[in-house]
Amino acid sequence: MVQKARPIRTAPGQRVRGVVGNVTRGTTNPNRMRRVDRWITGTQARRLLAPPPAPLAVDLGYGASPITAVELFLRLRALRPDVRLTGVEIEPTRVAAAKPLEREGLDFRVGGFELPVDQPPVLVRAFNVLRQYEEADVPAVWDLVRSRLAPTGIFVEGTCDEIGRRAAWVTLDAVGPRALSLAVRFGSFERPSDVAERLPKALIHRNVPGERIHAFLSALDAAWLAAAPLAAFGARQRWVAMCHTVKATGWPVLHRPSRWRLGEITVTWGAVAPDGLR
Repeated sequence: MVQKARPIRTAPGQRVRGVVGNVTRGTTNPNRMRRVDRWITGTQARRLLAPPPAPLAVDLGYGASPITAVELFLRLRALRPDVRLTGVEIEPTRVAAAKPLEREGLDFRVGGFELPVDQPPVLVRAFNVLRQYEEADVPAVWDLVRSRLAPTGIFVEGTCDEIGRRAAWVTLDAVGPRALSLAVRFGSFERPSDVAERLPKALIHRNVPGERIHAFLSALDAAWLAAAPLAAFGARQRWVAMCHTVKATGWPVLHRPSRWRLGEITVTWGAVAPDGLR
């Protein structure tokens, strides 16, 4: 049963006991996470290809169906055959339903943001989880998960629509939040800012004039409009031109055009962060 979210607060250095989190709706669909998984395997491969021991990844809050956890496992295994993945869910019945899918390198456990795993993970993916919490919970959750990471690990926290056409996520490491990524399916939007409804919890209520994320999305829309003549050559060419424009105007856009061609754009966190989360 889904419960009303209880506030999550952890003081710096406080020892966390028991399961941390709330039961959420858990709705999901096959291939819903393909955009973030493609980004992980394409831009973060070095973390997964580090010398032994075999790295551990965690799919945190995989939902009522374990399908996206299995998909992430298979995608990571294509990159490194000995990678391990643990699916973590706070609802015991969901874990019980996933148990028959366990195999060598893949298991499922009851838990929450405290991460009940046997080694520090190099990757934690949590999608459509914090969306169902309060904005005030975000810093404590981020800090708790980051404290469990391997030294070179990352926490990828974000949101996507029901079939994965639009997605947005924050990448964090041991230091803190590092970048915001947006990813869209060409043909699924009129303006880049249409992805705003899928911004992570830390940003979704900040898309208002005066906030950095609003300025960034407005810059994307302006560059998209300016690139309208390229629409005759396809949305991909227009998107790449948009990325070139916003980068040329001073936005700290990361990665190369090969990523932009996939409908992605990543910007450093400081450029879009709300005050208090920089």
